[in-house]
Amino acid sequence: MRQVQSVIDRIGLIQIDSVNVLARAHLMPLFSRLGPYDTKLLTRAAEAKPRRLVEYWAHEASLVPPETHRLLRWRMERADQEAWSSVRAAAKNPDLLQAVFDEIERSGPVTAAELGRQVDPGHVPDRDRWGWNWPPVKSATEYLFWTGRITAASRTTQFARRYDLTERVLPAAVHESPAPDPEQAIATLLEISARAHGVGTARCLRDYFRIAARDADSAIAQLAADGTLLPVEVDGFSAPGFLHRDARRPRKIKARALLAPFDPLVFERDRLEELFGVHYRIEIYTKKEKRRFGYYVLPFLLNEAIVARVDLKADRQPSVLRVKGAFAEDGAPPGTADELAAELHLMADWLGLDRVEVEDNGDLAAELSGSAAAVQA
Repeated sequence: MRQVQSVIDRIGLIQIDSVNVLARAHLMPLFSRLGPYDTKLLTRAAEAKPRRLVEYWAHEASLVPPETHRLLRWRMERADQEAWSSVRAAAKNPDLLQAVFDEIERSGPVTAAELGRQVDPGHVPDRDRWGWNWPPVKSATEYLFWTGRITAASRTTQFARRYDLTERVLPAAVHESPAPDPEQAIATLLEISARAHGVGTARCLRDYFRIAARDADSAIAQLAADGTLLPVEVDGFSAPGFLHRDARRPRKIKARALLAPFDPLVFERDRLEELFGVHYRIEIYTKKEKRRFGYYVLPFLLNEAIVARVDLKADRQPSVLRVKGAFAEDGAPPGTADELAAELHLMADWLGLDRVEVEDNGDLAAELSGSAAAVQA
C-alpha cells in the first residue's frame, strides 16, 4: 500500500473509464509504474477506511485523494452552469432531487438502477435510450453527484457506482473543513498538475483537472511569481513551458511500460507529440473501418522514448492476451520487440492469462511474434 500511495501522491489523480477490453482504466496506471501489483490494494484505497481515494469529476471521472475532492468544491458550486445538459436538466425537478437524496440517505450505498426502482417504480425503461440520454432518476443522481451532495461509496462487479451521502464517505476532517477560496483551490490543483507533469505548458497544466483558461491563467502567473513554477524553454513545445521547482532531471532513465489510453502521461496529446514525437489518438469511438491502429491501443515506453504501440485484448475465456496489432514508431531501437514481448508476458501474468498471441497485423507483428514465442518457451 505504501507503493500504491506513492503513485497516488505523484500523479494526483487516476482516470476512470468503463471500457474493459483489457483491464479497467483505473487499474492500469499503477501497473505501468509498479508492475504486477495486487489490484485489491487499489480497491481498498477507494472503498475502505481510511479512504485514500474518492470519485469526482477531475480529469473526466477520476479517483482523487479526499483533500483534492475538497479542492473541487468550486466546480460543485457551478453545476447549474457547467454540468452537462443531461445533468443540469435535473435541477428543474427539485422534488425528484429531494426524493432521490432521501432514498440514498435511507438505503445507501445504492446504485442508480436500484434508485430508479425505489423512487420511480412505475417508470418503464426506454430501450431506445443510449449514451447520456438518461432516465430522470439517473439524471437526478448525477446532478447530486456533480454538486457533491453524494459520491460513490464503491462500485459493483458490473462497474456501476453505489452512491452514498458524501458525509458518510469522506473522512470527517475533510468533509467538515470549510470550502477553500476558489482561486486558492485552483492554484493548488494547478500545482498538483505541475508536480505530476514535471514540465508542461499552461495548456498541459490546465488540462489535467480540466480547468478553463479564464480560471487558470492568473493562478499560473501567481505560481510563477512565487517561484513554484519556473519559466523554461523546452525543445518542441509550441508555447512557453513551466518547470515545477521540485522537479529533478535524472542522469539516466531506465523504464519499460505499456501506457493505457487513459494514462496521465498521454492525457494531453499535443504534449505527447511535442515531447516524444508520437501522434496518438484513442480510436475506441472511431468506426472500425476508419481506425488506423486498432480499438484499444497502448503506447510502449522504453527508457526515454515511446518506441511502439500495440492493440491489446484480454481474451479471458481461452486465457489469451491477444496482440491484434503491433506497430513500431520511427526510430525504434533494436531489441524493441524483445522488450515489448517481456512486458506483454508480465501483463498477461498480472491479468491471470496463460499466454500471449500476436496476430499478423502491423510492421512489428512478425518480429514480436517470434520474441513472444521465445519468452513463452
